[in-house]
Amino acid sequence: MKFLDGLTEPSYALMRLFGGLFFVQHGTQKLLNFPAEYPYDLNALSLAAGWIELVLGLAIALGLFTRIAAFLSSGMSAVGYWLAHGSSGFYPILNGGELIALYCFVFLFIACKGAGAYSLDALIFKQPAET
Repeated sequence: MKFLDGLTEPSYALMRLFGGLFFVQHGTQKLLNFPAEYPYDLNALSLAAGWIELVLGLAIALGLFTRIAAFLSSGMSAVGYWLAHGSSGFYPILNGGELIALYCFVFLFIACKGAGAYSLDALIFKQPAET
């Protein structure tokens, strides 16, 4: 599908933007009970996760310090998966962990690729476009 070749950077930017913004919603739910009330008791671990989701999710969405933000978010997602879901069975679709597992691998990909052309990193640090 050659006609999509020219859309690689814009589509990557959209994935990074919306992946970060969706991650932010988990943080705002934990910390601000927005857009819905957080249904579990907050402990120190979930409070820390909420701050990571909020702050690093915004950084990923904006493409600011993207590699480190995505790497830390990927790691937090991996830990969160094993703590909250992995002990309930092997298959993510059955243990309710498919979303956090997906975040883990999407953020790992972003950490490896970098912010891309449409990002604050590219604007501030004058990064050359990657191919």
